[in-house]
Amino acid sequence: MLGSAPGLSGRWERLEPRPRARMLRQVLHAGLRTSFHALGRFVASHPVFFASAPVLLSILLGSSFSRYRVEEDVESLLAPKHSLAKIEGNLVDSLFPVNRSKHALYSDLQTPGRYGRVIITTRKGSVLDPVHLDAILKLHRRIYQMQVTVPATGFNSFNYSFSNLCLLDDKNVCIIDDIIRAMEEIQSARNSNRSVPVLRYPITQLADGRQAYIGHQMGGVQGWGPGGVMRAQGMGVRGEGVRSARALQLTYYLQAPGGLMDRVASQWEKAFCAELQHFAELHPKLGLYPSTSSSLRTDFQFSSVLARRPLLASLGVCGVLVVLCCSMRDCVRSKPWLGLLALLSITLSGLTAAGILNLTGATYNSTYLGIPFVMLGHGLFGSFEMLSSWRRTREDQHVKERVASVFEDVMLRFSGSTMIHLMTLGLAASPLTNMEAVRLFCRTAALAVTISYVYMLSFYSSCLVFTGYLETGYRHGCFCRRVPKPDRLDSKPAWYRCLMYTRYQEETQVTNPPQGIGHTHTPNPDLTHTHTHPHPHTTNNPAVRGHAHVANSTHPHPHPHPHSTASTDPHPQDSHLLLGCVRRCYGDWITNTYVKPFVVLLYLVYISFGLMGFLQVTQGSDPSALVAMDTATVLYTRAQQRYFSSYSPVIGFYIYESAPYWNASVQRDLLEYAKGFQRISWLEAYLNYLSDRNQSTSQPRENFTRTLRHAFLREPQFAHFADDIIFAERGQGEEPDVAASRIFLVAKTTENKREEMSVLLDTLRRLSLTSRVRFLIFNPSFVYLDRYAAAVSSPLRHSLLAVLFLLGLSSLAVVEPLVSVWLGLTLLSVQFGVLGFMTLWGVELDCMSVLCLISALGHSADCSGPLLCGFAAGRGESRTRWVRVALERHGVPSLQTLICYGAALVPIGSIRSNLTRTLFRCLTLTAACSALHTLAFLPTLLTFLPPSKSRGHGPGGEGQRQEVECVEMNDSTRVVDQITTV
Repeated sequence: MLGSAPGLSGRWERLEPRPRARMLRQVLHAGLRTSFHALGRFVASHPVFFASAPVLLSILLGSSFSRYRVEEDVESLLAPKHSLAKIEGNLVDSLFPVNRSKHALYSDLQTPGRYGRVIITTRKGSVLDPVHLDAILKLHRRIYQMQVTVPATGFNSFNYSFSNLCLLDDKNVCIIDDIIRAMEEIQSARNSNRSVPVLRYPITQLADGRQAYIGHQMGGVQGWGPGGVMRAQGMGVRGEGVRSARALQLTYYLQAPGGLMDRVASQWEKAFCAELQHFAELHPKLGLYPSTSSSLRTDFQFSSVLARRPLLASLGVCGVLVVLCCSMRDCVRSKPWLGLLALLSITLSGLTAAGILNLTGATYNSTYLGIPFVMLGHGLFGSFEMLSSWRRTREDQHVKERVASVFEDVMLRFSGSTMIHLMTLGLAASPLTNMEAVRLFCRTAALAVTISYVYMLSFYSSCLVFTGYLETGYRHGCFCRRVPKPDRLDSKPAWYRCLMYTRYQEETQVTNPPQGIGHTHTPNPDLTHTHTHPHPHTTNNPAVRGHAHVANSTHPHPHPHPHSTASTDPHPQDSHLLLGCVRRCYGDWITNTYVKPFVVLLYLVYISFGLMGFLQVTQGSDPSALVAMDTATVLYTRAQQRYFSSYSPVIGFYIYESAPYWNASVQRDLLEYAKGFQRISWLEAYLNYLSDRNQSTSQPRENFTRTLRHAFLREPQFAHFADDIIFAERGQGEEPDVAASRIFLVAKTTENKREEMSVLLDTLRRLSLTSRVRFLIFNPSFVYLDRYAAAVSSPLRHSLLAVLFLLGLSSLAVVEPLVSVWLGLTLLSVQFGVLGFMTLWGVELDCMSVLCLISALGHSADCSGPLLCGFAAGRGESRTRWVRVALERHGVPSLQTLICYGAALVPIGSIRSNLTRTLFRCLTLTAACSALHTLAFLPTLLTFLPPSKSRGHGPGGEGQRQEVECVEMNDSTRVVDQITTV
């Protein structure tokens, strides 16, 4: 009998040959659905175990937070892991370590492990005015004499001052900035009524005759031009006189070999910031902006501290909306607790993932703030899909059969979207990713998504079983007490009748005590079967239970009839509010012929603005753009950009191999390379030294080196160049060679300082490939600039290609090819829109925005994938009809997910942090673009683009379709299989 064949009861099957590829997909599809059906029955048979095991596991792993550690090396997180700049930096440190410099240090070129730095500005006047100059020198003396006690208490405590921690010069005196020496000379001249020495900018000459670059120590400079004309900052020539300056930058270098001295240096940095804060209160006319070696790390992690309360607020807002989305007018079929349990499942999975990270010794950083939202979007999608599928099941079935039907209907799609999440995050977490922050985030997010998927299969499904038993027993969805029957409610007050409203099924004489059901149910009004017959439903008899799951098939009814629309729903008041709106209003409106042109026009506008933003994408390689607002790092960076943007940081030009410096052509090449820069060059000073003494600059090697060592470097004004030259012994009695040397270059810049530095880096590197002299250039900022665009964009590119490959591979065996094509195009469109609109919103392409773009792939697949599968599975009728069915079945869960997800993002937007601002904007755009595609663009485009719904031949003739309906009928004593041929 056909009626006993599994898979044919309760639905129409077309009796026509199918291609082999389609048959293979159907076999695999049926096998997977059968497996999930069996898994659903197993979970429903052991709900207590699957509900308690995740809770106990989360509690056990959550107790490992005593091992919680925060990442301290921010550079390793935010800079490309493998870059030429890091190799060059290691070579520079081996040739010219900081401790080797015995005369002068450049704060933006040579930054040791520990330091204290401050920018001092005047609110009115110049820092060179007597009052301000005296206050600044007073501050310098207080910092110099400041002491810290380590350990704070005990007999072994010692007091450490700056002189105990500083870097020493060749005279065992602390190295201080040259601008301090210049200001002390000015103060001494004023106190003794002598003429004030002329201070030149950006290169000045000190009292000992040495030339010093002070462009990174003095900012907001106005100089005297020819004829006494005043020039603005950066407009003068080399060595012009300084009329006024608005800012000074002082740096105090510390040496901390490790262990105790590192702890002492850390305490000194804290005391340094406290001293500056106290001094600022005493001198309100001065603005002080401190920065230390730990400021970036502290301010970067401070975003996590600021986000604690907003995250709790997000959870609370999301919980309220989830409860509303799971509620209905019918108090029995309403499931508000199930929404809260979905959030609890996501929270438990996050706690479990955090416990695993703690036990494995992983560290935390502020980029992990995006992981809860990745879990939230994916978890809510699965929970709302399962709840929607539950409401489409037959109410006369046993709870186990209903849960098995839900698994069969939902878990294949949910597992597919989980695979997309894991594919995108897993490939971005691979060694192919050159950005450590991106790799760690994606690795942790992949772990969290995996655990969330397992908990959705176990914990949330068992909760669905418990609420199903409450529904079967006609208990209130919120208070869990049994709801009286209508005849007993008539005597109650109106508010009580409203609170206890439900729809009892018609009582029958058929009971089934073993299954716990003493009455039969009519079809759930949310069940979108459209071919109905006036026959009673089958009870949960074991003999027919094998066919019960067909009622909840993911394949829509293949031949919907016009009479089964929502307008003829026998109980429209029981439908969910959003489902009723979509079924009665939105579905008809979005597929209206007069609305489609406007939706297509809206999509063209969407693409246009996305392209506009895509063409303006800029990279955000500045680490200060990822820290909390109003912190020391941000304030210091703003002051530096305002007052010290006329010149680039000091760039080290390092000649790391022996070169014939005595050769005239080599000298010309080196001078040509440095042309156009402000420079501190030993070679240029030496050649001028020889010219002033009427000596030839092109000498034999022995004479060139002998004069350099025994005459030039012994002059007091040139002695500091000894730090810039490394000599290599040749043999006894021979003059050593110049094995390596360095020159300091400073470029003139504008407001786009980082972009110009990136261009300069690329230009000089290309020059080094063709030069006869082997050289390299380095500045600590190059670590962030070098290959940053490639390091940031490659994870996104790899993840996108991985998703497209996965969709193409799955289309061969599991998914309809056109579904894969549509889903791939949708993901590309969403990514393109998010990338373009975030640029128009002022978000740069940094590691945080790339993390959001990677997670957007999975989020858009969650929202649009079920809609496409539901539409493609339909056969017969019109496209418009199946678009409406797909919107009812899968558009409503997506809409519920987007509403709760968007509301949870709102508190994040209030955090005063650059990192969370980027997170909020990118995730908001992701939700908005996904909503547009799921609820507007796809429903409209699918009504006139493939896949086609008309596969039958014309009416009449030999090609007329034949369909078989297998209907199971129950007459309280036996089951009759009735076969009707149409």
